[in-house]
Amino acid sequence: MGRGSVMTMGSVLLLCLLIHTEIADAATYVVGDRRGWTFNTAGWTRGKRFRAGDVLVFNYSPSAHNVVAVSAAGYNSCSAPRGSRFLTSGKDRVTLSRGTNYFICSFTSHCQSGMKIAVTAV
Repeated sequence: MGRGSVMTMGSVLLLCLLIHTEIADAATYVVGDRRGWTFNTAGWTRGKRFRAGDVLVFNYSPSAHNVVAVSAAGYNSCSAPRGSRFLTSGKDRVTLSRGTNYFICSFTSHCQSGMKIAVTAV
């Protein structure tokens, strides 16, 4: 094996180790803790440090609520644009992307009543 091949293999192994470490460090958070995904959960994020790759678990009654990932505009206006992905299992798992991730409940007046969260992941 030539010197270049050894360096390339070493770089690939280091990259794999870094990816594995980042995945292993991912945390799982239950939105709303014991209360679950319900009204007035916006403050639930305070004091928590989220990272890209962390998983949010939304526990709720599917006959009463849902979860929709929206943009900042959708969050502020409490609206889910056409084509949005509605999560309805009652035990939804969402992996956070880097930046701010916005979620609302799209049932009538739920978002306006505080059933929404903005989660910033570094």
